[in-house]
Amino acid sequence: HETIELGLAVNGRRHELRIEPRETLAEVLRDRLALTGTKVSCDAQVCGACTVLVDGLAVSACTYLAADAEDREVRTVEGLAPDGVLSPLQQAFIDHAAFQCGFCTSGMLMAATAILEESPDPSREDVVAGLEAGGDEYLPKPVDHAALVARVKSMLRIKALHDTAQEQ
Repeated sequence: HETIELGLAVNGRRHELRIEPRETLAEVLRDRLALTGTKVSCDAQVCGACTVLVDGLAVSACTYLAADAEDREVRTVEGLAPDGVLSPLQQAFIDHAAFQCGFCTSGMLMAATAILEESPDPSREDVVAGLEAGGDEYLPKPVDHAALVARVKSMLRIKALHDTAQEQ
């Protein structure tokens, strides 16, 4: 099997790996770096469970080639709590029961992180678009957009308040 050298920055740590060119970012994160918070479900960029951030943008790690992450900053759900303490956004997900079975929660957290980093006070449309971009599975069936958006916006406000307090 052909292999290539890959320099990968994940959650602020640099990793030098030898991988097969066809390996996805999800495979490398889970199998080579033991970062199993990134879930794989559909392998087709539909469900959103594998969402991670690459240079701040939400991507589906199940179809994103690891080689394409060379010299980019990758953040996974593990990177939201580097010291083992839940981030305000993670805590808000728990406090507001913003998950269904829990399997895709890491992807939802990463999508919500991307939404918040793009717009600290996102509109209802921004939240819906950001979560739908991660895959239809993020959205409960039948979709109660109003309740979902209210929960996510509430979580984002909590995180923004926390971030403001940290800056002072």
